[in-house]
Amino acid sequence: MKSFYPLIIVAFIIILSACKNSEKKAPQAAVPIEIETYESQKGQHRPTFHFTPPEKWMNDPNGMVYYEGEYHLFYQHYPDSTVWGPMHWGHAVSKDLVTWEHLPIALYPDDLGYIFSGSAVIDWKNTSGFGKNGQPPMIAIFTHHDPKGEKAKTKTFQYQSIAYSNDKGRTWTKYKGNPVIPNPGIKDFRDPKVIWDDDSEQWVMVFAAWDHVKFYGSPNLKDWTHLSDFGKEWGTHAGVWECPDLFPMIVKGKGEKKWVLLQSLNPGGPNGGSGTQYFVGDFDGTNFTLDPSFEAKLEQDSAVWLDFGRDNYAGVTWSDVPVSDGRRLFMGWMSNWDYAQVVPTNEWRSAMTIARNLVLKETYLGYQLFSEPIKELKTLHKDTLKINGQKGEQLRLALAKGKKIIGELHLKFIIPNDDDNTKLTVELVNSKKEIYHIGYYHKWKGFFSDRRVAGKTKFTENFAPTIHQAPRFSKDKIIEMRIFFDVASAELFADKSWTVLTDIFFPNEDFTQLNLNVDYGEIELLDSHFYSY
Repeated sequence: MKSFYPLIIVAFIIILSACKNSEKKAPQAAVPIEIETYESQKGQHRPTFHFTPPEKWMNDPNGMVYYEGEYHLFYQHYPDSTVWGPMHWGHAVSKDLVTWEHLPIALYPDDLGYIFSGSAVIDWKNTSGFGKNGQPPMIAIFTHHDPKGEKAKTKTFQYQSIAYSNDKGRTWTKYKGNPVIPNPGIKDFRDPKVIWDDDSEQWVMVFAAWDHVKFYGSPNLKDWTHLSDFGKEWGTHAGVWECPDLFPMIVKGKGEKKWVLLQSLNPGGPNGGSGTQYFVGDFDGTNFTLDPSFEAKLEQDSAVWLDFGRDNYAGVTWSDVPVSDGRRLFMGWMSNWDYAQVVPTNEWRSAMTIARNLVLKETYLGYQLFSEPIKELKTLHKDTLKINGQKGEQLRLALAKGKKIIGELHLKFIIPNDDDNTKLTVELVNSKKEIYHIGYYHKWKGFFSDRRVAGKTKFTENFAPTIHQAPRFSKDKIIEMRIFFDVASAELFADKSWTVLTDIFFPNEDFTQLNLNVDYGEIELLDSHFYSY
């Protein structure tokens, strides 16, 4: 992370109450933040507080595991180009999920193939026998992808393998008995995610098999037995299933245990291209079965989505987070296979989302996942703009201006007349008159993100053809929006993180103005804040 210059509060804002109701009291003036220049970063569009590789290509997060004070992030990496190629596992570590230290490449391709996606665990009981000096080994479980077999058009070119480390993930030894799960004749047979299940006293692996997932069990991470399959009859199958994750969760406020299955697929996402659906149910050590309320919802809707934006894919959760922490921590790849290889960055390609804490709640829709931004992001707060509560029509608020708009906007508001025409829009603007819009439109009963005129879009026709929409689920009268802005992305967490929308964009020049506009109707803006980073 770079250190930032201090932020200076300056007086600037005009709020107009216009049109129909000129007799209403004009809203109070507000004070915008003027933002000084940040230290330059290598390469246009490189994020300030999101993880990116030092250079070249990156996609799926892999092997996310916590051990002795470090969060490990491995990732799909091709060190020789900014487009996809022979996959390696890149590696970084963090103590707070915000600031990252880059480490050497962890796993390289070998005679069995490229190193595709997978997971990592700490073998606390040394069931594998790979531990040394009384210390548990770190075990990586991944897909070997044989390019020769793929070229020969066989169906058996992907299989599951393991490697182990005895020095906190710094060096790795691949198991001589690889693959530990040979391919039974399935073309897409990949992306293993492993957990230890206390109830059945076994390691449980879930991985993708084209249009469903398979569950395997093992006593030692080396010898695996097929347990069951799930998914052919549930969820959306508009694309190939990838990168599953299975884990138990305690329902907030109830103490009840449920199991959650994340499942990415490409294409078929809610706004096109890549996306991640999820399922809630029970796992008995052999079979995953849907909760009846969730089954009923899937009979009505084809999928339940983790994120409605175009740019959160292949995300999985960290293993071995201490029980004392209690969080289920998640991170996704902030891109989309529709355009990931052609986005306009030069030295590197792709970023990760901010880390999120997944929380399972029981709602009027049944069990639902909420994706909360991690509390550690508060350490980035520099200056704060307090936006006073006010009420009116045609509001125009200039919230911040400067060299780069980077920070976190918290909005709370009410639509007092329940007017379908009411639309609240947050704008990022630069001197080239490029604009990114994100907001809430009451007529749609949902949120939106519009990057159509936010900068570079012509690198592919698939990047910005339409406005992206996300439904509002909450029935609370107060509408909440929490938006994280980096130089080339916006992540919306609405209504206490029930609705999530993640989008990237590529302005030709840094956005330097942050505005809030209300059109067509009236809102009551409650106390809100902008925290600059």
